[in-house]
Amino acid sequence: MNMETNNWKKVWYKIIFEHGTRKGRIFDELLLVAIILSVMVVFLDSILMLHNRYATLFLMLEWFFTIAFTIEYILRIIITERKKEFIFSFYGIIDFLSFVPTYLSLFFAGAQFLLIIRILRLLRIFRILKLVRYTYASVYLIHALKHSREKIVVFLGTVLMIVTIIGALMYLIEGPETGFDSIPKSIYWAIVTITTVGYGDIAPATALGQILASVLMITGYAIIAVPTGIITAEMSREKSRSSKPIHCPRCSNTEHDQDAEYCKKCGEKLP
Repeated sequence: MNMETNNWKKVWYKIIFEHGTRKGRIFDELLLVAIILSVMVVFLDSILMLHNRYATLFLMLEWFFTIAFTIEYILRIIITERKKEFIFSFYGIIDFLSFVPTYLSLFFAGAQFLLIIRILRLLRIFRILKLVRYTYASVYLIHALKHSREKIVVFLGTVLMIVTIIGALMYLIEGPETGFDSIPKSIYWAIVTITTVGYGDIAPATALGQILASVLMITGYAIIAVPTGIITAEMSREKSRSSKPIHCPRCSNTEHDQDAEYCKKCGEKLP
């Protein structure tokens, strides 16, 4: 009996957690479609005209997706040996948030809790984060961000120092008369300026302040491409690292996904 249970768990573990097999790919594709459709239901349900007309249909679809994602979540916990690690992992939390708001909304049926219900319903948008796990291109991006995190932290720290210094200078130069009535507010202006957003709610009036603002604007154009370059370079390195072909020992196929453990053509375990 225990052997049959273990075999059942192993089969479903390969289908749900491993993406290199044919059944695993089919499961991922079906789950992708379900996630996209469930998010579309949330979007359409937020349109008042459609909500008034198809409220019952939207409710039925929502509960269908909620039950489906609940079964998937419970199944993942049952078949994995590291249950606690999965439950508190990033994807485990996202999976939990993808269905729990619908159940919570059952306990807030009173009119006075209408706002809370709407907030809980909006949490269903977290389902779209489940897409990250099954999008092949996201693997490169995640690895690139992971490898470039130190450079990005240094870059953000440098930008933070720049806006702090410029904000403090603007507070001294302009003063409360032109809206720079505190250093935090001046730093806010520096952030808006260096990111080239430019709301216009605060603007320097003195010649020295305008010169400093001009320097900050030009600096913003210069540094805005820095994180993009860092991540792009890491993505190129990641792609070159994974470009070495792995030959399947059975069929000699070399076209495998980056995280594949089994051949997509014959199902043989890759070396």
